[in-house]
Amino acid sequence: MLKRRGRRPRADRPIVSPKRPAQTDGCMTILRQKLIDEADIRGLSRNTQDSYISVVFQLARHFRRSPDQITDPELRLYLLHLLRQKHYSASTLLVAVSALRFFYRHVLERPTEAIETALPRMKKPVLRPRVFSPEQIGKLLSADCLNCKHRTLLMTTYAAGLRVGEVCHLRPEHILSERGQILVQNGKGRKERYTLLSPKLLLQLREYWQRYQPRGWLFPSPSIPGRPLHEATAQRVFDMATRRAGLPHNGGIHSLRHSFATHLLEAGVPLPVIQRMIGHSNLGTTSRYLHVRREVIAELKGPLEAIDLSTLKQTT
Repeated sequence: MLKRRGRRPRADRPIVSPKRPAQTDGCMTILRQKLIDEADIRGLSRNTQDSYISVVFQLARHFRRSPDQITDPELRLYLLHLLRQKHYSASTLLVAVSALRFFYRHVLERPTEAIETALPRMKKPVLRPRVFSPEQIGKLLSADCLNCKHRTLLMTTYAAGLRVGEVCHLRPEHILSERGQILVQNGKGRKERYTLLSPKLLLQLREYWQRYQPRGWLFPSPSIPGRPLHEATAQRVFDMATRRAGLPHNGGIHSLRHSFATHLLEAGVPLPVIQRMIGHSNLGTTSRYLHVRREVIAELKGPLEAIDLSTLKQTT
C-alpha cells in the first residue's frame, strides 16, 4: 500500500483493516517508490506526483488493502463511489482516473485495454474563463490590506500572465529588465518560456527590491528559510484582497492569468503571441479567451436587427 508523500500514518490509526493481515512497510515503500520512479522517468511534476500518490492512497484506504490486490471491477465501483457518494466534480474525477490509470498501467503493469475499460474518462464540461475588467484589476491591486510584497506578487501574476506556481518560483535573475521580459522556468510540463515585463511592473519590482532585498527567490517563504512562497499563501493573499476590494472570487488567483490573456486579446494582440506568452501548447486552449472578449460580442448585430418592426403594433 502507498503512503502519502512526506507524511507518515499515525501508529494508532492503521491504514488496513485489523481483520486483514497488514501489508509490510517494505511492500508499501516499494509500490510508492516505483510510482515515483515511473513518474520521474516521464517528467511528471512534483505536484502531479503528489496528487497521484494521494489518489492511490485514498483508494487503498477505502478498500483497506494494498492497491495491487484491488480488482478491475472494484476500481469501477470506486469511481461510482466518488461520483455518487463523494459527489466529486468532473475535473476531480479526471485527476483520479489519470492517477489510477498511470499507477495500474506503469507500476503494476496491468493490460492497458483492461485498465481503460475499468477506468473510463468522464467528459469534462466546457467552462469559460472568468475574468476581471481592467477597472476591477486596479481596484484589486489598490486594496488597502496589501503590503508592498503582496501587491507586487499579485501585480506580477497579472501583468505577466503567470500560474501561481510560476510566480512563487521566480528568482531575481529571471527579471530581464533590459529586454523587457520575464523568464519562466519549469512551467507546466517543465517548459521554459519568456513573457512580458511591463514598465509599470518593473517600477513596482524595483520598489519591492529596495524594501525587501530578497535572496534566492523573488518571493521567499517568510517562515521557511531557503524556500519559495507557498502557493497556498499566494492564494490567501488573493482571497484577502478580493474580499477587501468587494470583488467576486472568480475561481481564485488563476483568474488573474485569465484576465491577462483576455485583456491582451482585447488590445489586439494576435492569439499566437498570447499563446507563447502564457505557455499553452495548443492554440485551441488559448482560443477559449475569444468567448469572453467584450468587443467580439459588443460589435455583433443580432438577427433581429435585420427585421423591419416599424409596423409592429404596441399593446399594453
